[in-house]
Amino acid sequence: MSSDLSKKSNYSKKILKILVGKPAVPVEIITSPLTPLLNKGEGQNANSKYALTRSLKNLIEAGYIETHNSDNQKYLKITKKGNLKLNSIKLEGEDSLVSNTWDGFWRIIILDLAEERKNEREALRYLLKKANFVCIKNTVWISPHPYEYLFTNIKKDLSLSTELMIIVTDKIDEDTKKVFLESIKG
Repeated sequence: MSSDLSKKSNYSKKILKILVGKPAVPVEIITSPLTPLLNKGEGQNANSKYALTRSLKNLIEAGYIETHNSDNQKYLKITKKGNLKLNSIKLEGEDSLVSNTWDGFWRIIILDLAEERKNEREALRYLLKKANFVCIKNTVWISPHPYEYLFTNIKKDLSLSTELMIIVTDKIDEDTKKVFLESIKG
């Protein structure tokens, strides 16, 4: 049973990766028996078809992707929530680990989203925590890890021109450094 759960999770990641950056993708591209999702590594069987179908349904129900109908064809499109989920997956994946060797630069993110965008704010806070950022002052997050490119893309995807600011610097004052170090210890 646990292998079925991991298979569904694996399909969810693959589906989101296919959809990212595209206006819409026909459902058949993902669900066709000829699709690489079914043929890569595990062969084509009833369990893999079920896991793929279930993953697709779960992604739609969770609001990570949406369906659109046009003529006789059904299309899938990733949502903003889906983009955030994919970014979270990138932070968790072994193949996308960021170097733990400090390059001498601090990444400071200032996040100030209005109450109407509370869900996005909470999702971004979750991503910041997953990326090992530490909240040192209400809306100010700091990390020595090079995730600024990920958050630059998130900023662009969510149209956060002034609500999310990213600063990369090689100098911070000793008191701020002390607050950061105390936060990661406790």
